[in-house]
Amino acid sequence: MTSILQQITSVLSDNKAYLPTNYKLPESISIGSAVTIVCATTLGLLTLKYHDRALFSEKPKGAPFHGGIPLFGSLFEQIKFKDTIHDGTLYLMEKYDTMTFGMTILGLPAMVITNDPDNVEYILKTNFSNYIKGRESYEMLEDLFGHGIFSADGEKWRWQRKSASLIFNVVNFRDHFSQIFIKEFAVMTKNIFDKKALNGKPIDFHDVIYKYTLDSFVDIGFGKQINSLLCKEKVPFAQSFDICQRNCSDRFIDPFTDLYDSLKPITHPGTMRIKDHIKVIDDFAYTLIRERREQITQGGEYKDLLSRFMNAKNEHDELLNDKELRDTILNFIIAGRDTTAQALSWAFYLLMNHPRVEEKLLDEINQYFPNDHKELNAPEYYDLIKKLTYAHAVFYETLRLYPSVPSNGKIALTDDILPDGTHVKKGELVQWVPYAMGRSTKIWGADAKDFIPERWISKDGSLKREPAGRWPAFHAGPRICPGQNLATLEALIAMTLLLKRYKFKLVPGQNIMYETSLTCPMKEGMNVTVEYRQK
Repeated sequence: MTSILQQITSVLSDNKAYLPTNYKLPESISIGSAVTIVCATTLGLLTLKYHDRALFSEKPKGAPFHGGIPLFGSLFEQIKFKDTIHDGTLYLMEKYDTMTFGMTILGLPAMVITNDPDNVEYILKTNFSNYIKGRESYEMLEDLFGHGIFSADGEKWRWQRKSASLIFNVVNFRDHFSQIFIKEFAVMTKNIFDKKALNGKPIDFHDVIYKYTLDSFVDIGFGKQINSLLCKEKVPFAQSFDICQRNCSDRFIDPFTDLYDSLKPITHPGTMRIKDHIKVIDDFAYTLIRERREQITQGGEYKDLLSRFMNAKNEHDELLNDKELRDTILNFIIAGRDTTAQALSWAFYLLMNHPRVEEKLLDEINQYFPNDHKELNAPEYYDLIKKLTYAHAVFYETLRLYPSVPSNGKIALTDDILPDGTHVKKGELVQWVPYAMGRSTKIWGADAKDFIPERWISKDGSLKREPAGRWPAFHAGPRICPGQNLATLEALIAMTLLLKRYKFKLVPGQNIMYETSLTCPMKEGMNVTVEYRQK
């Protein structure tokens, strides 16, 4: 009893400023009452100290602070506005008239959110070695991506990037990749869009393009034809992959995400849990690996991404085991399938809402592609696509407004000061939001929210690229996207050939909105009608 009273006295005496001046400690007290007083007093003192931020967190120095409720910080605000979280970041930037602010969320490191181009370039390039994905990010992504390149740091990341870079060369782009994109395009048009053009029925463009990029990238990366474009239903692997991505994203926002999943047998009987979706994904990946090992045993020789990694060695100078290969497959599928499909979907959404841009783009396409473009071979497609300046500008402008990775962040290894003077402590999270950056009037001017591809064309008519800090659509620095040229080629081949052949129209009354995920998918798809374009 004496010990408990002494602890209470110590706590109270250390915090006299928070107590009434006439407060006196009871002379006698029961053990139960003492425990209650200790708990209540501790909670009260913590609430007073952390009255506007998360428990045991500190306010970042050198930047405005977005306060929250005692002990939890902005946790419940973030959960409440989860579905529009990227717009929420833009709102706060405009509210505080700043490009950098601090925020705390219970369960996460204190964070600095910045859209300052100089800060972003500093993190991605100038002081790259001080900022890593970190343990928290790995834990959120582990069951889906494992130790793959998407979530890895250090040597685990380095050897994967080196191995992957071998496949992204000019010869492959000209001869192999272009040929696959054109082949899958023919499957897509013959089996889906031609039929819809004849019967006039609407189709979910977003779903079709997802299948196109999935078929293309699985063929490029793993030498496998899965023919999802020939399947009318959702592809089980793709469906589970999307659900697990959203779950990973939710973990960064809501610490109760895994609890909700564990309660599914009670709240949603018969619904698949995340572990069930992971099994579907694993079955797909391990089947690819098993088939390739059998093919190699039988004397087959392959130069695709999977075979490259089967011959690669990890940071321990050992050949990769099946788990490491599985992680590799899934990390490159999100990069090769999701980002390009989303960019194409948002591009056509913007084109359908901006007929001036669509007409100008079509004029350029008709200038470079002959009427009977089917006679062109893959290298000729590749060479012509590179000449489409306005098409590139449309693609870049789409990624400015709808970046495929709308939010990103790194953990600081040591204390640091960003170029704008914001202090970052060791272990804190620095987050930047390309979605909000693309709509920032401070970066892009008064017309930041408008779709204007011309902003990517110089006065002399040549294509220009903005500095990575202003436009981190493909990341920057050592971790710049190794497949950015592949994504651009695939998107422009599909955009060019689709526009030349079809006229798409949005079905009225839709809610076209992004879904909060690791990438930027359309929440409810995008239904369109299809007509043959008049010659």
